[in-house]
Amino acid sequence: MPTVSLHFDPSVFAHLARATGDDTVHLTLSLGGDEPPAVTPSPVVPHGPLASLLQAGLLNPGTELNFYQRRANRRGRAVVTAEGQLIVDGHASPFPSPSKAAEAITGNVINGWTLWHLSAPDGRTLDDLRRELRRNDPQH
Repeated sequence: MPTVSLHFDPSVFAHLARATGDDTVHLTLSLGGDEPPAVTPSPVVPHGPLASLLQAGLLNPGTELNFYQRRANRRGRAVVTAEGQLIVDGHASPFPSPSKAAEAITGNVINGWTLWHLSAPDGRTLDDLRRELRRNDPQH
């Protein structure tokens, strides 16, 4: 018997997390690119604190963010959604801001902009990306 592997874009989980008990969520699986999808999904427009980074191309949907607090021996991992939210490992609902996502892991009010880092080898923080955006586009 062949092995079946299913991979979902993080935005699928974000959509499922927003659904209520009365919602019906339809997922369509296909065997390949033989036929175009019957329904073309509408483009997602990011909103919230990460929207400008996504729109500028400094951050992309599916980007993995990490942090490590050595003294507390605490680690965190999150994935950026197309909507501009963060899906944090171990949490069913996405978080609207880097600080709220970090607080969900640390249990403390904390600046998520300086805590979350892009995966190695890049290693820049979200705050680094925000400063880069401001240098390139002073209107932000």
